[in-house]
Amino acid sequence: MADVVRVADLGSSVLDGFLARYGVVAEWVTDGEPIRGSYWGAPEAGIVGRRIFLRGDTPVHSMLHELCHVVCMDDARRDALDRDAGGDDLEEAAVCYLQVVLADYLEDVGRERLMHDMDAWGYSFRLGSASRWFEEDAKDARRWLEDHGLMSACGKPVFRLRQA
Repeated sequence: MADVVRVADLGSSVLDGFLARYGVVAEWVTDGEPIRGSYWGAPEAGIVGRRIFLRGDTPVHSMLHELCHVVCMDDARRDALDRDAGGDDLEEAAVCYLQVVLADYLEDVGRERLMHDMDAWGYSFRLGSASRWFEEDAKDARRWLEDHGLMSACGKPVFRLRQA
């Protein structure tokens, strides 16, 4: 397994509070048990409705990615959400962009470490790395987040879920 920051490295109280900013609840799974709602399987995070399922060995980048799916989808999709976030390519890019931005709001993570972890885990970007994509090729993703009221024009997250 790739050497990435895991949710156990941050602790449940930190992550519970962080997710609560979006009205999302962490459901903690016992080590070794399957993770409900995980698209790729354990140790990847799972999503069902407004809940994110995590184990201690879940990568922080996976938790952030699934959180950002919950944030970026509309209420109808969120209410029916069970494992597969769906959405189109531009929304997926917005999810990746927002997860990088949100990493700066987690002490001991930050965007540079998160993008390193995304590369180590095998995320694939046209320009070859998460940081090059973020800096050089993600203007459409940022604009999508701004247009949907999820990020301010100065690049700050607004900590609310997308509405209809």
